[in-house]
Amino acid sequence: MQRKFESILKPGLYKHVLQEKANIESCHVNSLTNPINETESPLLLMQDLRIDNFFSWFNIKEMAEAFNLEVNDMDDWYKVIDAWFDKYGDYAIGVKAAVAYSRDIDFVPTDYEDASPVFKKMLNGEDLKPEQRKKMEDHLFWYSVDKSAEYNLPVKIHTGYYAGENRMPLSRVAGNTGAASDLCRHKPEATFVFFHIAYPYYEQLLAVSKQYTNAVLDMCWAWIINPVASVDFLKKFIVTCPNNKVLTMGGDYIPVEPVLGHTSMARQGVTQSLCELVDQRWLNLDEALILTDDLMHQNARKIFDMPNKEKFLKSHSWTT
Repeated sequence: MQRKFESILKPGLYKHVLQEKANIESCHVNSLTNPINETESPLLLMQDLRIDNFFSWFNIKEMAEAFNLEVNDMDDWYKVIDAWFDKYGDYAIGVKAAVAYSRDIDFVPTDYEDASPVFKKMLNGEDLKPEQRKKMEDHLFWYSVDKSAEYNLPVKIHTGYYAGENRMPLSRVAGNTGAASDLCRHKPEATFVFFHIAYPYYEQLLAVSKQYTNAVLDMCWAWIINPVASVDFLKKFIVTCPNNKVLTMGGDYIPVEPVLGHTSMARQGVTQSLCELVDQRWLNLDEALILTDDLMHQNARKIFDMPNKEKFLKSHSWTT
């Protein structure tokens, strides 16, 4: 097995695993090291712009130096955020915030006058009270969301379930579905894509998507968290919410190889969900077959405006 594995470690591995084996048209990549990565395969490995770096997980010096900028106050930081969007906004497929690992996602619109002095204190190395830091982060989050809407980029939000073990503030995870509804209410012109079905609180998240036109639910990671619950979620979504607002597959892995197995699980789960709805007479067979392509393909293409994005990426060059 080791020799076989080493034999395929060569250029073209991602295309082989994702397209030739898993029959995936393209995937969205969330960088764990940079706000965004430049790739030699932009039509296959579409990139998210990581906005956590703009409002919470700060690396101010490195982020500013990437554009030869200096940050002395919040207005300077705006220029840094703008520079990242100006360079990568058309290139990115969406923006991603995974900050639910470190705080609630209850971002409240906050005035510049309340946030700017706090940002200055942070730059000066002063300790911030939790309520001060929240005001600053909330303000910069909404600034980043405004920029995302300007570039027609859906805002992907991790809803709180933790990777790893022995660390899970479940009471905070439980509150994130209510916060998700508030995000949609605060910014109706932005599209929010809520990840991981907010497991195990997916019933509440269904209510968010049913109520708010700008709420999309993404099943990335869900099938390997709990495939039986994921079948239950998808069945309930189909009979509850507009069916153009769900994405039924996302590998959510760091290495590429396990995505193939996750794709197989997702296909089994989507098939089971539709078959059970037909057996239980909530759908007829023709309706289920019509739904299949939307659930597994067309929804993503429409939500992320992929025809226009692909047109741009085909002609894009980093040398210009």
